[in-house]
Amino acid sequence: MTGTHIGLDPATITIFVATVAISMVVDFYAHRKGGVPTLRSAVAWTLFWVAVAACFACYLRLRFNAEVAELFVAGYLFEQSLSVDNLFVMMAIFAWFHVPPEHCHKVLYLGVLGAVVMRLIFVVIGASLFAMGPWMQVLFALFIAGSAVAMIRGKGHEGQQRENLAVRLVRRALPLYPHIDGPEMLLSREEALARGAAHGLADGDLRRGARLITPLFLCAVTIETTDVLFAFDSVPAVIAVSREPLVIYSAMMFAVLGLRSMYFVLDALRRYLIHLEKAVIALLFFIAIKLLGEAAHGIIGQGFSIPTHVSLWVIALLLGAGVAASAIFPRK
Repeated sequence: MTGTHIGLDPATITIFVATVAISMVVDFYAHRKGGVPTLRSAVAWTLFWVAVAACFACYLRLRFNAEVAELFVAGYLFEQSLSVDNLFVMMAIFAWFHVPPEHCHKVLYLGVLGAVVMRLIFVVIGASLFAMGPWMQVLFALFIAGSAVAMIRGKGHEGQQRENLAVRLVRRALPLYPHIDGPEMLLSREEALARGAAHGLADGDLRRGARLITPLFLCAVTIETTDVLFAFDSVPAVIAVSREPLVIYSAMMFAVLGLRSMYFVLDALRRYLIHLEKAVIALLFFIAIKLLGEAAHGIIGQGFSIPTHVSLWVIALLLGAGVAASAIFPRK
């Protein structure tokens, strides 16, 4: 098969769903006891998810052609690079809610499940908008460039760890047990009173209700709503790399599924990767320019199109430059 149009190939969808399902079951079973993963374990599981994505890329190459596989890899790398900023915000959210490290994995797992659904909705909507013509590409390019400018000005998604609208609504609608005494997100009133006794809480100190939510539940809500905000940035950028919904969604899913393990790796290395965000900003500007060049060709007949393999090299080089700069010019 030549070209990059693969549509909704039934065999590819079956392989994709089966691969994701089996990998998630393996991951969930391995981390069923919770706890804080060691750096070695986090690196190993991050490499596991990278290997799964690489195997799917090989399948796309064999099933279709090298260009389809390159589109998948480019989308995967771009989603991974944009996720770095998301992970740093998640660290701030966990700190804001005082979540013990041993409970972070459970919250991240729920966040990933939510991202699986929300990314699908965003991809379907985004791909449909792109099909409306070159002027929509211009709007997407301006939106992506605006995200890069916001990151430069330090107004990207900072402060999302504070209580957003969704958290305030949940807090008003459901009674809250104000302490994290375990991995539970919901407690019966009897359990809340029994645990609250250690903190000097009496029955009158808790709002009426058969069940009470814990701060861990509010943290999960914040993680989920923050991920939706990040999807407004990442989905248009990844769609700009490829217009094939199946390629886009599979690339984003394999990147998202590895975020939990990558979180613990970055948590250990965040003080060192100080220039990686600059590489992400450069990537956003690159994708915006790529879109504008393609849109100009469709509007005025004069423009340019950047080949997939060139986009792939640019993404890899910029990310590598961000890591190298962090090593060469560390924070004093």
